[in-house]
Amino acid sequence: MAGLLTRFVARRLAALFVTLLAASVVIYGALHLGPGDPAALLAGGRSPDPEVLAAVRAQYHLDDPFWTRYGRWLSDVAGWRLGRSMTFGTDVAGLISARLGNTLFLVGYAAVLILVIGIGFGLLGALGGRVGATITTVSSGVLMAVPAFIAAIVLIWLFATRLNWLPVFGSGTGFTGRIEHLTLPALALAGSYIAYLSRITRSAVATELRSERVETARSRGVRMPAIVRRHVLRNAAAPVLTVSGLTVAGLIAGTVVVEQAFGVSGVGSLLVLAAQKQDFVVVQNISLLMVAAFCVANTLVDVLNAVLDKRLLRTGR
Repeated sequence: MAGLLTRFVARRLAALFVTLLAASVVIYGALHLGPGDPAALLAGGRSPDPEVLAAVRAQYHLDDPFWTRYGRWLSDVAGWRLGRSMTFGTDVAGLISARLGNTLFLVGYAAVLILVIGIGFGLLGALGGRVGATITTVSSGVLMAVPAFIAAIVLIWLFATRLNWLPVFGSGTGFTGRIEHLTLPALALAGSYIAYLSRITRSAVATELRSERVETARSRGVRMPAIVRRHVLRNAAAPVLTVSGLTVAGLIAGTVVVEQAFGVSGVGSLLVLAAQKQDFVVVQNISLLMVAAFCVANTLVDVLNAVLDKRLLRTGR
């Protein structure tokens, strides 16, 4: 079994490497596929002096062949040398590093909310009888219908303006400061994902409750709490884990909207600001970072699924 797991992990790592390589070609190539001079685009879309354009062409080696430039850029990215922002006038790696902590905290906070509330609502819907099913159906339906930016407006109005319970702007400092400032952004970010995960959990648990193994356990007089613990939760864990991983990976892209709405100084809001200022170097590197985070999260989910369900190791899927 250890050999199967090793081969499975090796295949997933190879797929991750190929995916990241293809994504990096697309992201880097986008600079050169667009209309106009790449040097002018790297300079912020303006029409700078010829001396500035010449300096940009020299800095980014724009006169070299495409694959030579791509290979040099990829090598720099691997060494966390992301170039210099023409708009902010500072190192891109420093810009991203200064904001990355806030984004990771926000994503982690939202992920905890999704897992705890989403799985809790799903179990309530499957095991809580008619009342539990009604509560889960109504709450998940409402949450899924509300986009993140609308949820942000409602949360700001209720908890910040009317009740004055939580701050509405900024990232906070320290653990408690971040919890206080990022609770509303995390709720706005997690809302629709909580609804989705609760429905998946409810469906998976309900399917297991109707399974032959559960019926057999019931006929033998095994008590329901023991059936749920031994048979239902264990077998329903695989689809729930898969969806959980995908939703957490999706949070990374969702931070772009939520950080902007709540004024959180994170990577998502930096991406929006850089796009507005046409700072292509910053946009390019943040895009690659987000794609890499999404792909790594998916790979981790695949490996965890294979550990839980050994049949995946034999089929290799």
